[in-house]
Amino acid sequence: MENVWAVVMAGGKGTRFWPRSRGDLPKQCLALGGSRTLIQQTLDRIAPIIPASRTLIMTGPEMAATIRQQLPELPAENVLVEPAGRNTAPCIAWATVEVSRRGGEVCVVLPSDHRIEDEETFRGVLTGAIEAAKARSELVLLGQFPTHPETGFGYLGLGKSIADYNGHAFNRVERFIEKPSHEGAVSLLAEGGVLWNGGMFVWTVDTISSAFKTHLPATSQAMQALAAHGNIEEVWSQMDATSIDYGILERCKDGVIAVSCDFGWSDLGSWPAAAGVMPAVEGGAVEAGGSVSIRSAGNIAYAPGKLVALLDVEDLIIVDTDDVLLVTRKSSSAKIPELLNRLRKDGSLKYL
Repeated sequence: MENVWAVVMAGGKGTRFWPRSRGDLPKQCLALGGSRTLIQQTLDRIAPIIPASRTLIMTGPEMAATIRQQLPELPAENVLVEPAGRNTAPCIAWATVEVSRRGGEVCVVLPSDHRIEDEETFRGVLTGAIEAAKARSELVLLGQFPTHPETGFGYLGLGKSIADYNGHAFNRVERFIEKPSHEGAVSLLAEGGVLWNGGMFVWTVDTISSAFKTHLPATSQAMQALAAHGNIEEVWSQMDATSIDYGILERCKDGVIAVSCDFGWSDLGSWPAAAGVMPAVEGGAVEAGGSVSIRSAGNIAYAPGKLVALLDVEDLIIVDTDDVLLVTRKSSSAKIPELLNRLRKDGSLKYL
């Protein structure tokens, strides 16, 4: 594993988790379902196979100081601060150049804000994916077995079986399905042969560099210039502002494989998702100083140090922070970024 590097993407702001998640304290820097923050948990679970010395954190200027504070074991030069947000393809392109410069051969690309229950199984799958990436020179995805008709994730449509690596089955990815409607998600699960795209990837430096050259040539040229002079400011705006999924993965024909994973995964991408790690009480999921509920059900409430009293209400999200009180329906949780856009338009930037 000495030539394997982890690339942890920590540039997201977790807007659907507002107001608990803020620009300078995003979701990945919060402790949810434990005493360690999500980004600390991410490094903890890979540490037995990839140490901090071979882990790069890709983040933005607002949150860099917090991340450095939370990860004192990480060398200072391993926190790469993006000049501006341009989606995941430029992020991964820069990381690829940096891993290559430091003598790495394989990149394990991971989000910084997910929860995984069975960490031993996760490491076993990851080891198999590393073996597959080395043996096949293909782009390897970790796909999650769907447990319900989720509309907030993309799906991977599986094709023929390829091989087993470290005891885990790998299949060709035949199609990428965008976030479906509820009816579409129900149909996909009934059809079978699909996985959730969990945003976890493994590939060699040579394989992903070749894919950039074929599918995002402008980014590839910027990568070559960056390798020559090392100044990210000069080339950042020249890279394609797109996701790695749209820019590379969906354009690769017969070059993407996936391993089917079942290790208790959640992206904790919203308040309804986070409810799974909050204390279950009468009336819903409540993290507070205490709670009382009468004729109430399905609510999510966050109010540390306070008593939450629920009376004749159902399926609400109630979040109380020092300076913001959020009240909305669970069914509207995906629309929370609309509030941030309004606050930004109104000039209320201190709440972002």
